[in-house]
Amino acid sequence: MKEKDLTVNLSGVRLQNPVIPASGCFGYGYGMAEYYDIDCLGSISFKGTTRAPRFGNELPRVAECPAGMINSVGLQNPGIDKVISEELPKMREKFHQPIIANISGFSIDEYMECCEKIDREEQVEIIELNVSCPNVHGGGMSFGTQCESVAEVTKAVKSVTTKPLYVKLSPNVTDIASIALSAEEAGADGICLINTMLGMRIDPRTRRPVIANVMGGFSGPAIFPIAVRMVYQVAKACSVPVMGCGGVSSARDVIEMMLAGASAVQVGAANLRDPFVCPKIIADLPIEMEKYNIDSLSDIIGGVRL
Repeated sequence: MKEKDLTVNLSGVRLQNPVIPASGCFGYGYGMAEYYDIDCLGSISFKGTTRAPRFGNELPRVAECPAGMINSVGLQNPGIDKVISEELPKMREKFHQPIIANISGFSIDEYMECCEKIDREEQVEIIELNVSCPNVHGGGMSFGTQCESVAEVTKAVKSVTTKPLYVKLSPNVTDIASIALSAEEAGADGICLINTMLGMRIDPRTRRPVIANVMGGFSGPAIFPIAVRMVYQVAKACSVPVMGCGGVSSARDVIEMMLAGASAVQVGAANLRDPFVCPKIIADLPIEMEKYNIDSLSDIIGGVRL
């Protein structure tokens, strides 16, 4: 079999392959280093980070669903200063590929402060601005459902950062392309989508919601077709790169999402079901590429035929 080229480029950042564990589904990565060489990954988008430490939402936080799951963790993290002083050094010991820093917040000032701090960290190559988390009140998704607020927070963060800024968008909107365009026009270097859908489960025995927060983020294979559709729409509307995310669990899914227009692909909930899914996908990619007569993944980005 002819050697395959898995490399991709995100705003000048070269990745050895397009497979990236998504924020919130892989922690800071180093915990998996004792089980496999995490340097095989294209990048890691680390756990969503806020200014202050957060315990997260009340328990229970997770509900199983057919072909997916609902979570309402609520951005549990140690806060930006401890992420920089403690978590990043641990990541550096085990992971030597580019890092994506996922930053969330409850005000524009908080987004600016956290992004300005993480922008100074050498190993962080890309900042992922999370304006799409459905599991917190007064932050996350509240910034990501209107063009004006997306543009405002994007412009503010760009004014205090130098590294590529990718805005992670919510699928819980009516017109994803217009919101992505507002981020691009405000200076975003790329778009990441989709975050989780808003979902809910009810226990018939107690007649109460299964998770304490009532609703949470629905992820898993069931949302993959929605993610592909939104990646396609945004890639057509925007000129900046797109990171695709949502229900990806196989090498074939990666290729399908790249055909829709993604330059790289994040793997989320599948990591919780199978912690080894990312290296499996990477190993399977050349086989799938051979099957579909693909020599270079970069060549198929946006290559869907209509």
